[in-house]
Amino acid sequence: MLHVAVGLSILLGFLSFEFLGLLSGGMVSAGYLAFFMEQPLRIVFTLGMAVCICILVKLLQRWIIIFGRRRFMITIVLGLLLAWIIENLFFYMSNINQDMRFIGYVIPGLIANDMEKQGIIKTLCMIIIIAVIIRLVLYSGILR
Repeated sequence: MLHVAVGLSILLGFLSFEFLGLLSGGMVSAGYLAFFMEQPLRIVFTLGMAVCICILVKLLQRWIIIFGRRRFMITIVLGLLLAWIIENLFFYMSNINQDMRFIGYVIPGLIANDMEKQGIIKTLCMIIIIAVIIRLVLYSGILR
């Protein structure tokens, strides 16, 4: 079912960019969010991490020239690094809920890259809309 969610995410992300001009946080991100929709804390933490990465990149742009592939690489590396640090920190705190994890290590960076391009609010709205559409399609039985 994950492969169907990712495939729909690629298709809907492409269509949203072609017809609306809005990016959906990476072509595969909405599919992963739709797949984990029964775990809302994971989605909140993933989107929160993406916002934090976007803000960090905007701060770094004051001192470093960041655009294109360099920006993409920095958002992905920051996502990997911050997710690894936070997961290791929570590992040592035994009273923290295990649902406080991220969806993948790359997904927050992909979302943050699009947030940096078009803005946080537009990206959040598009990724949530597409994830909900994917979730409805998956559980409606249309693609069985």
